[in-house]
Amino acid sequence: MLRVRCLRGGSRGAEAAHYIGSRLGRVFTGWVQRTYQSTQAAPASQNTCAADDNKATSPMPKDCPVCSYNEWDPLEEVIVGRAENACVPPFSVEVKANTYEKYWGFYQKFGGQSFPKEHLKKAVAEIEEMCNILKGEGVIVKRPDPIDWSVKYKTPDFESTGMYAAMPRDILLVVGNEIIEAPMAWRARFFEYRAYRQLIKEYFNCGAKWTTAPKPTMADELYDQDYPISSVEDRHKLAAQGKFVTTEFEPCFDAADFIRAGRDIFVQRSQVTNYMGIEWMKRHLAPDYRVHVVSFKDPNPMHIDATFNIIGPGLVLSNPDRPCHQIELFKKAGWTVIHPPVPLIPDDHPLWMSSKWLSMNVLMLDEKRVMVDANETSIQKMFENLGISTIKVSIRHANSLGGGFHCWTCDIRRRGTLQSYFD
Repeated sequence: MLRVRCLRGGSRGAEAAHYIGSRLGRVFTGWVQRTYQSTQAAPASQNTCAADDNKATSPMPKDCPVCSYNEWDPLEEVIVGRAENACVPPFSVEVKANTYEKYWGFYQKFGGQSFPKEHLKKAVAEIEEMCNILKGEGVIVKRPDPIDWSVKYKTPDFESTGMYAAMPRDILLVVGNEIIEAPMAWRARFFEYRAYRQLIKEYFNCGAKWTTAPKPTMADELYDQDYPISSVEDRHKLAAQGKFVTTEFEPCFDAADFIRAGRDIFVQRSQVTNYMGIEWMKRHLAPDYRVHVVSFKDPNPMHIDATFNIIGPGLVLSNPDRPCHQIELFKKAGWTVIHPPVPLIPDDHPLWMSSKWLSMNVLMLDEKRVMVDANETSIQKMFENLGISTIKVSIRHANSLGGGFHCWTCDIRRRGTLQSYFD
């Protein structure tokens, strides 16, 4: 596993000082050593959390705020996304492959512009209320920086405008005390990481590991430019054949295609996550973690948590419309598989970026508390029958931007230890 460590007082600088001193005398040695120490003092002075060398270089600092192994241990700190300045992504081939035909006109008309202002205003208010409720439940809430996503940018391979920093689950994966920045697959999300950099630097200075996966060029070769889409039936056939809009030209993945259960992490090959990206994660996390590929009867796979949401030790929500082909793996391990009820969201509610099944995209505050849509009374009853208390929050307008509670958050710290649930 790649390990990022803070180079403070490391051995190479000391060896260099000793070598120069042996050649030029003790006076010069003292000067070299003092110079080396002073160059190290600057970054150390900026480190507000690591008070001494032992804390900075410890593999798991006791005071590190980043530590999360699963989706259900008691939640203590979380990043919640922002709807502010959210823009409709340009209607490129990868966006077309991930959206439904009835919304294509919307993308063609508004791509590169703001989402409808009044709708966005209501989404912002919903997420602010969600943050207040989380704080009331004793959870520390952090937010990404606001950014103007309408600015056009250009790389040697493409040009685009941005989208938003609404869904930290899409771009950040916390495994233990490591934060992994996903490379992403949509051109409109190429620079999304910028909204989170200040937060991640703070966590790094407090002892967290920080890894950025290889950034794809997002050149034309990463996408099947002739990806055939004309109906849901076509999408089913293509997905069943393992054909997706992203190719294997270079690694790409969204963090939201991974879901954690201690030492075992599950991932799907989707429209935004390719096998090269999965292989990179497998090698990166081995041997401490096992990454398993799962698949579903899904005409438009993108992000696993509205299809398969692990909510407790031995407890998983499995979308009845998108059955898991590897479900026996869980049943043989003694897990309980629950099919959530049909969502209640009305047909005329705009879901530009997702499906109705965001109803099962819930956030566990611990094994006995769940944050769930205030309008989805059926799934509330399901949780109550399981002995899980529901914390009801309305985020219907936020849903329209493509995410439920799990998507809108990235848990930074949960109070628990690394366990294996499949041995």
